[in-house]
Amino acid sequence: MRTAWQRLGLAELHRRGRELELLHRAMGFATLALVTLAPLLIVVAAADPLGHGGFALWLVDGMDLSGRSARALTDVFTPPRKVIGTTSALSVALLALFGLSFASSVQSGYEHVWHPTGAPWHRIWRQLIWLVMLMVYLYAQVQTRNVLEGTPRILLSMAAGLLFFWWGPHFLLNRHVQWRYLLPGALATMAGLVGLRWFSYLVFTPLLVTNAVSYGPVGTVLVVESWLVGVGFVLYGGALVGRLLCERFGDPDASFRVQSEEPDAADAEQEEPPTRSQQDTV
Repeated sequence: MRTAWQRLGLAELHRRGRELELLHRAMGFATLALVTLAPLLIVVAAADPLGHGGFALWLVDGMDLSGRSARALTDVFTPPRKVIGTTSALSVALLALFGLSFASSVQSGYEHVWHPTGAPWHRIWRQLIWLVMLMVYLYAQVQTRNVLEGTPRILLSMAAGLLFFWWGPHFLLNRHVQWRYLLPGALATMAGLVGLRWFSYLVFTPLLVTNAVSYGPVGTVLVVESWLVGVGFVLYGGALVGRLLCERFGDPDASFRVQSEEPDAADAEQEEPPTRSQQDTV
């Protein structure tokens, strides 16, 4: 089992996941998403001219909820009807500024996976554009619910998600990593999100109902936070899996490969123990 664990690359994946602090990053992703991104998405959803359910419907669609569990979540995350009229331009600017911290966290995670660096100014405007594209992607995903059903919607959603998670790292990393190296990570991320959606249908759907009865709105928020932790785990874990696949089966001369740290000749000479004559001299 140990040999199979190492040959499949799972040992290396586990080691790099610990170096990346994957679980801590996923928890930070969930916290920032709920505190900084969710209020901005609530305002954007409330400004929807088509009026298709608002932010609560976005969560229901993402978690694949239905029935009582969907109603329990909608009761908590449905904003007031006058949310747009009571939101000033300063409030929107502050929400966008807080949303940049979420984008910065995602960019930092990708940088720790691929190890490129960029100038601070490049980081800010790229974070802003990525945040806008994220909202466009989420909005489009919900709108397809009212146009398509069944297999066509699934295929369209998966194609849009693959393009977004393929483009996102390339853009946030300032194009330092080539497109062909990022495709395995995008595929792994989409596969993880499909698995998370299935897990949400089996686990979070009944859990939302029981938590809403036992703990009220706090129980619902905790379930949503747990789901966001899973999304963060899939996001960073998918990028990490993609890099390992590129290292095992991709270009052996790729620039992102970890170089083996061999001591220089001068360092090796310094590390050699002193001779007997040198000890006598001392």
